[in-house]
Amino acid sequence: MAFWAGSFTLFELSRYDPSVPMGHQPLVALPHLATLGIGVGDGGVITDTYPIVVTAVLHLVLSMVYAAGGLMHSLLFNGDIGEMGVKWARKFDFKWDDPDKLTFILGHHLFLLGLGNVQFVEWAKYYGLYDNAEGVVRTVVPNLNIGMVWNAQFNFLAINSLEDVMGGHAFLALFMMSGGLWHIVTKQAGEYTTFKGKGILSAEAQLSWALAGVGWMALVAAFWCASNTTIYPDTFFGEVLDLKFSISPYWVDTANLPEGTYTSRAWLTNIHYYLGFFYIQGHLWHALRALGFDFKRVSNAIGNADSATITLN
Repeated sequence: MAFWAGSFTLFELSRYDPSVPMGHQPLVALPHLATLGIGVGDGGVITDTYPIVVTAVLHLVLSMVYAAGGLMHSLLFNGDIGEMGVKWARKFDFKWDDPDKLTFILGHHLFLLGLGNVQFVEWAKYYGLYDNAEGVVRTVVPNLNIGMVWNAQFNFLAINSLEDVMGGHAFLALFMMSGGLWHIVTKQAGEYTTFKGKGILSAEAQLSWALAGVGWMALVAAFWCASNTTIYPDTFFGEVLDLKFSISPYWVDTANLPEGTYTSRAWLTNIHYYLGFFYIQGHLWHALRALGFDFKRVSNAIGNADSATITLN
């Protein structure tokens, strides 16, 4: 992922045409960097390519570090983390029937995700984001009104203030880090029952939950990208889309574009939607397998249907 981000940013930068609106070019990485205020000036035009190149090269360097770390762990270290000589690493050794260790690991995941939100909020506060309404990069102080966050969950597509967006991320950071600390320091309360995962937890169950979460986020991102110009500025992603229906839902451009070309918004929206759809199908598949359903029985039943004898009473 890091290698793709770095290499594709350089690829897009080499083909960027400043005479054509960014949203009308087949770009993915540059619009996202532009929303963070990286390399763009007033009006959303790229004025300085240096920070973009630095960001891309940093991702390429980190991709090599990640690859080296992966090779080191696979070739040099013990395959069983419970047998490693590093004491703190052994804390993350787990078995599926050990709820205390599972909640301990979950807590670390939540806490690190919360730190990511903190980093995003601090970036907006000190370095700024691109404000589509004003056409400038400006610093953003988060709106910490909990009422705004509560009300926005029912109408989040209509959010039109960067302060509200960053306020939501600030509260998300608080909730995730608090939940992370809770899971790190607490132990299993009461009996470890089936409702809490006994006899159900497995690698396949974990995969099904991960696919469900990623799928849901992809669907939310698709609807947000299609219609919201605060988070996805039309300067960088193109005009909002129209929802159409055929065999399945899809979004089309409302801008007058040359034949065979699409806005960045159209690419991102449709890709997010269909990836989300198939992630949800993968979630259902692996969830049923985790519960013990054998899909081979379905194919065997279909294969035996021709030879089956059907009687009517």
